[in-house]
Amino acid sequence: MRRTVTIRAATTILILSVCALVCLGVVMLQSASGVRASESLHDPSYFLYRQLVWLVIGLVTAYVAARVDYRIWRRFVVPLVLLAVVLLVLVFVPAIGVKVGGARRWIDLGFIRLQPSELAKIALVAGLSVWMARIERRAALLKTGLIQPILGIGVICGLLLLEPDFGTTLLCGAVGMLIMCAGGTRMKHLLIAAVTGGCAFALAVLQDPLRLGRVMAFIYPERHPATAYHLAQSKLAFMNGGTFGVHLGNSIQKQLYLPEAHTDFIFAIIGEELGIIATIGIVLVFFAILVCGLIICFRAPDTFGRLFGFGLTMLLVLQAAINIGVVTGCLPTKGLPLPFISYGGSSLVAALTCVGVLLSIAQAGSEGPDDVRRSVKDRGRSF
Repeated sequence: MRRTVTIRAATTILILSVCALVCLGVVMLQSASGVRASESLHDPSYFLYRQLVWLVIGLVTAYVAARVDYRIWRRFVVPLVLLAVVLLVLVFVPAIGVKVGGARRWIDLGFIRLQPSELAKIALVAGLSVWMARIERRAALLKTGLIQPILGIGVICGLLLLEPDFGTTLLCGAVGMLIMCAGGTRMKHLLIAAVTGGCAFALAVLQDPLRLGRVMAFIYPERHPATAYHLAQSKLAFMNGGTFGVHLGNSIQKQLYLPEAHTDFIFAIIGEELGIIATIGIVLVFFAILVCGLIICFRAPDTFGRLFGFGLTMLLVLQAAINIGVVTGCLPTKGLPLPFISYGGSSLVAALTCVGVLLSIAQAGSEGPDDVRRSVKDRGRSF
């Protein structure tokens, strides 16, 4: 009985948290994008209308994911991963992939653009969860617990890096390592992989003048004022907002001063219009999602459910943490949207789908056997 109540409480808080973020996102998107949409598209509600269409699609996918038993992902994980890889390759085909700002991250279907990296993130989490649940005790072995899953992560991250999409590459690598850790991979093996991957990532940054410039602008903003412009304007937005903000709709930075005000840097517009109170509230809501997701994954009836729920939770929370870190000047600039809030259809649908799967895991956990004392690391290993 106590188990059921706990899961129901976590489910309720999760749903309310996501609803709050989505509603705030709709309101702030209209506020942050109105000026740009009016100037370039002569329709102040252009981005809002498109986001609402994606929101409806996302709610449908979330509902379906919540109603379908999450174990079905195990059956279709191989086709899902293959589809994600094929779509990531298609972005490099000139007639299909779309190049924006020097990066190929989208597939143009004529009436709509898709970002395959969003599907790839979910496919990576699902594939690793299936693999780690399958090998169980063999996760402590070098070959099965480290080399083979790292190869899978390497394929996805390598294609993302070629786009280039450094932010999503870093996110996928971090979440993949966490799933492996939770699945039982030895820490010394993970440490070796993390150091090797970090060196490879750093080398890729050094070979990319744009990303290297962003890192240098992050370290020495006074020496690279042009590259650090985004960050400077973002900080100015928070300074303008203060504690309680300049009130909804009165942002100065959204008047074409802050680039990407409705996408990657919408958190700064929230800070300017609604103040630090609102930004702290958003951080607390994502913390609530983290806690609810961990409760749900701990209460899952099987190893796959625990790992899958854990991976999806980390995917949402780490992406939010990276976005907030970038906007507040704690991390170099990366192209990651704020889940549920930033403009971006593929990102919104993917985030809502993750929530739907978590709800499915919660439902199974409330009905399954009471084995919740088992940790995510099975066979007695601490989480």
